[in-house]
Amino acid sequence: MTPLQFSSGDLIADRRADYAEGLLAAGEAAAAADLYRQALEVAPGWVAGWYRLGEIRAEQDLPGAAEAFAEALRLDPADVMGAALRLDLLRPRPAAETMPSAFVETLFDQYASHFDAALVGSLDYCAPQLIRAGLSGGHGRVLDLGCGTGLMGAELRPLADWLEGWDISAEMLREAEAKGIYDRLGKADLSALPVPAERWDLVTAADVFAYLGALERIVGWVALALVPGGSFAFTTEAHDGPEPLILRESRRYAHSETYLRGLLAEAGFGEVTVRRATLRRDRGAEIAGFVVLSRRNPDMMAAVGEAVVTA
Repeated sequence: MTPLQFSSGDLIADRRADYAEGLLAAGEAAAAADLYRQALEVAPGWVAGWYRLGEIRAEQDLPGAAEAFAEALRLDPADVMGAALRLDLLRPRPAAETMPSAFVETLFDQYASHFDAALVGSLDYCAPQLIRAGLSGGHGRVLDLGCGTGLMGAELRPLADWLEGWDISAEMLREAEAKGIYDRLGKADLSALPVPAERWDLVTAADVFAYLGALERIVGWVALALVPGGSFAFTTEAHDGPEPLILRESRRYAHSETYLRGLLAEAGFGEVTVRRATLRRDRGAEIAGFVVLSRRNPDMMAAVGEAVVTA
């Protein structure tokens, strides 16, 4: 984050923060943190300043990072900046299993205008193509969860009689609408969906679950949203440890294959295939993921899914 994208509203505090960034660039991390603390004495309600102080302390191994992130979270309980995630990364084991919705929405609103160029042009992002490769034939009504700017939608359009996309970010939806791919677009928080009023033949989620964390609720929701025998296709970042999911330094969740298979089985999905593949690159490294294709059992009544969604 560049902290001065969010001014404190006080010229003196902003100037001290600006000097602090200069000190940090010169290798004077402790002095930079101290100057930020002085800026916050002038503007104690500055959420971005507290967050930036936490970043500097955490990244430079200085004391007090947790306290700074906690103050940012106290001042902004909606957590637009994702302070709760940074707090979790400081713990031996993360306590939260989902991301703050306000953080995800703000992140993608800011990212929307250059999303395609960054992911496809710079990071070799290919999750939509990997999902598409596992699908065959027509799929009638299709729902693209976390549709973003429509990269998955472009792959789905030839397969769908009706294509709908949902995303938490209004700016991402604006980009998707301009492409003319979807029959309908809607703004939705995937962490808090109501019981579905419609049914789909295929539901997809490309590179979405890294921002949701725990997947019990969304998998239960999809089980209810699909017609009997309908398909569910998605990707996750791959985690090979014993934990069901972990929060990485990238502030993205990764999931284990055992966890994914167990959730799908409990929600009434059969014919589950999990394929390992490279989803994209990040800082020169390949990001391994799982491409998951599953089918709702035709005779399933989705009792487990309904219990999860309405809990």
